[in-house]
Amino acid sequence: MKQKTWAITLIFLVFMAVGCSGGSLTTREKGAGIGALGGAAVGGIVGAAVGHPGVGAAVGGALGLGSGLLIGDQLQGQEQRQADQQQQSDSNQAELDRQRRDLERLKQQAEY
Repeated sequence: MKQKTWAITLIFLVFMAVGCSGGSLTTREKGAGIGALGGAAVGGIVGAAVGHPGVGAAVGGALGLGSGLLIGDQLQGQEQRQADQQQQSDSNQAELDRQRRDLERLKQQAEY
């Protein structure tokens, strides 16, 4: 019974940490949550095989949390780089459009 309490407590703490963030979850937070839950599930299964499912779930959840944070952080960094590149591309396109309008205006002035 004590082992189930550990697993339930771990899952409760993960949900509390994720739920208290407010607003929508970042990619890093999603990765941490998925990693912790997946790790706890796998750890619980492995722990059950050796007679300690609660300890297995706790260890697996902690390892999964750490792994999920690292993966989520990498994905979030990649999303940020893509957003920065898109912003630069939009800025470049706006400058090209401005230069085209200026060129057309100069052509029209030269015709008079």
